[in-house]
Amino acid sequence: MELHLDLVGGLAGDMFIAAMLDLFPEHEAGLHGSLARTGGLLAGVTARLAPHNDGVLAGRRFLVERPGGAGGHDHVAWRRIREGLEASDLDPAVRGHAIAIFRHLAEAEARVHGVAVEAVSFHEVGAWDSIADIVGAAHLIAAAGATRWTVGAVPLGSGRVRSAHGPLPVPAPATALLLQGFAVIDDGVGGERVTPTGAAILRHLCADMARPAQPRILGGTGIGFGTRILPGLSNCVRVLRFDPVEQAPGFDTDAVLVVECEIDDQSGEELALALDRLRAHPAVLDVVQAPVFGKKGRMMAHLRLLARPEARDEVLRLCFAETTTIGLRHSIQARAVLPRRMVEVEAGGRTVRVKAVDRPGGRTAKAEADDVADLDGHAARQARRRAAEKAVDES
Repeated sequence: MELHLDLVGGLAGDMFIAAMLDLFPEHEAGLHGSLARTGGLLAGVTARLAPHNDGVLAGRRFLVERPGGAGGHDHVAWRRIREGLEASDLDPAVRGHAIAIFRHLAEAEARVHGVAVEAVSFHEVGAWDSIADIVGAAHLIAAAGATRWTVGAVPLGSGRVRSAHGPLPVPAPATALLLQGFAVIDDGVGGERVTPTGAAILRHLCADMARPAQPRILGGTGIGFGTRILPGLSNCVRVLRFDPVEQAPGFDTDAVLVVECEIDDQSGEELALALDRLRAHPAVLDVVQAPVFGKKGRMMAHLRLLARPEARDEVLRLCFAETTTIGLRHSIQARAVLPRRMVEVEAGGRTVRVKAVDRPGGRTAKAEADDVADLDGHAARQARRRAAEKAVDES
């Protein structure tokens, strides 16, 4: 599945969430669950999805609220936000996407102000409503499981925008850095069209901006509105879902980065921690290890990591940082993948995520182990697993 972002009015975090929930309403409950698992970062914050019609188009708006009013502009250190997310109960994939989006923002702010990344403090982006937008976006990115994201021309905007630093030109300096390399357009409508959060989401998702030429099926659309009213233009973003045309083989093909190495001087305990950090990176698809014999009959660990090709340099740096290896073998390999999607169903009194896979011989479904792990006893876990998988088979 490919998701394409059509920035009709622009992009902000709340617009992205609203459009995604308009297209994938089944993920709304899970999003609220992720917001509740952020700990003290979003204490007292509530969120809701509301229908919206601007007289031209109908879609959704995502509203974040907290007693006491709108999000403030207090300085919040990037380090504090990262530590809060790392300590949260968020699903590892959601946590990884959220930290990656914030990291893009921190790196851009560091360049703008000429400071180290670890010294960055956020203003508008550090407010609770922006944190909710980024965590919510991260949840939907993980839940959708798209194999590819693309974006059309990005509206540039013009004028000035108020900030904690005073009036800033549009696009704001950090936004301009994040949008480098993207195709932009000046459609004559001024104001801030893409917020820093929106730009960071684009930078995180859309390393590949070109749209493929092969035939695809348009599987659905979602529309999310922002708060501003633009003259003569709907202030919305549209998400288009494209599914592959069914081919005779019954599977899709893509490319994957394969990274391999052997390690004989890192303890099992430390290596396990390192592999967990590697798996948490949003561009990493899988990490496996196997025992092998090396020089002088030494027992060592063989590591193989699969990741998205566009994140090669970042993944290689992370491998060197987290392990003791001094060399990595890497290549881009073709692979065949079966169409799959993550479905959330109710089973045994809670929401269970089930991976549905379309195989040549029919659909198979497998419940996520984490969603049955709270039960005591094999029989109880199997009962919830079977109930969830049966619900998907019958849908």
